[in-house]
Amino acid sequence: MDQFYQQLINGIVLGGIYALIAVGYTMVYGIIQLINFAHGEIFMLGAYFAFTLVNFTPIPFWVAIFVSMLFCAGVGMLMDYVAYRPLRNAPRLSALITAIGVSIGLQNLARILWGAKPQTFTDDTLPTIFQQISPMKEPKVFFSIFGVTFTDAAIQFSENVSLAYLDLTIIVLAIILMVSLNRLVSLTKIGKAMRACAQNRIAANLMGVRTNQVIAITFAIGSALGAVAGVMVGVRDNIGPTMGLHKGVAAFAAAVLGGIGNITGAMVGGLLMGLAEVFGAGYIDPMIATICHTIGLGEFYDSEKISHSYGSGYRIAISYIVMIIVILIRPTGLFGKASAHRA
Repeated sequence: MDQFYQQLINGIVLGGIYALIAVGYTMVYGIIQLINFAHGEIFMLGAYFAFTLVNFTPIPFWVAIFVSMLFCAGVGMLMDYVAYRPLRNAPRLSALITAIGVSIGLQNLARILWGAKPQTFTDDTLPTIFQQISPMKEPKVFFSIFGVTFTDAAIQFSENVSLAYLDLTIIVLAIILMVSLNRLVSLTKIGKAMRACAQNRIAANLMGVRTNQVIAITFAIGSALGAVAGVMVGVRDNIGPTMGLHKGVAAFAAAVLGGIGNITGAMVGGLLMGLAEVFGAGYIDPMIATICHTIGLGEFYDSEKISHSYGSGYRIAISYIVMIIVILIRPTGLFGKASAHRA
């Protein structure tokens, strides 16, 4: 059971990251029916910009996250103004091709500016609770309560189940930002304008809503949330020009799963996608091993090593499989609603 609980924690953390990215996809699609395939590169730029700030300026890490959000919000608005606004009335295929071109362009721009070599946040640029603790060093215990031990490395629920402070921060940030976004869309004037544009952009424009401004703000909000996810992933893993590719595809699959265009659906879809990916990667490999040994292919499995790092090789495939299944069974997603369009 320890493995199950640890995988559950890892899935929630990954799901929080996917939810933050998926919201950017679903907000833009809900208003202008555009799949912004360059959104994954906004995620990547957020990580790179924060990395540059903490390494080459005296700006502390937490301030760097906020500045990175502002930077990516500006990039999102500029992307809309330069690449998408001129194509508002063009066929959707034109905007889709443009989005793919912007994605490739931003990837190569990152290679020019930061190089192709993966970058990492060093311990001296991170808060103490995010720094790596040497496995040879005994963790320092702060206190224990109800069987849960708080150390300088993580929150320890049992010998084999723990929650790193970085992962806890990701979960807390995801919850705060998702709730704030939900309140923004539900209770504020700009949120009402977003909902009006999503329902009928032409009618909203006729009623005095400045649709271009609303769309620009939508790009800004989605890009800022993507920046937070990018920084958190950059701290957990490495930063590279293509880091937004897999995470972007998985987040898009999460948006499709929840119902593209539905913000609540993107949040739930992100969580479900994170759980599916983590549990799939954790249990697919043992399942294949069991099947091979059952049907007499155990020696072949052990010698050829069909698995890929205990299921990690299947992680990317899971996103595509989930997306295909949803499209086949329920094209509108879990929270989406079917709509009719007149010719």
